[in-house]
Amino acid sequence: MSGFDLNDLMKQAQQMQQQMQQAQEEIANETVEGSAGGGAVKVTATGNGKITGIAIAKEAIDPNDPEALGDLVLAAVNNALENAEALAKSKLNLGALGDLGKGFGL
Repeated sequence: MSGFDLNDLMKQAQQMQQQMQQAQEEIANETVEGSAGGGAVKVTATGNGKITGIAIAKEAIDPNDPEALGDLVLAAVNNALENAEALAKSKLNLGALGDLGKGFGL
């Protein structure tokens, strides 16, 4: 009969926590890009979702249609944030959590 080793379990939990912290630091230091309008608007973000830059091609600026530019910026930001989320999920290996990850909103 095998015994339950609480110390072993605690060591494993500490290792997992250290790995998660390291992955989170890596994610924060990586950048992702989102774009819209065939690259007319590009948004750069960190892996943890902080927007760090927006580049707009002058062809995307139509003074008679400012709403279109707003739509392009919004689409590019959303694309960048989706890419950041995908990066985070891959780095944190959230797929390995299975249904457990759903309980954490991941």
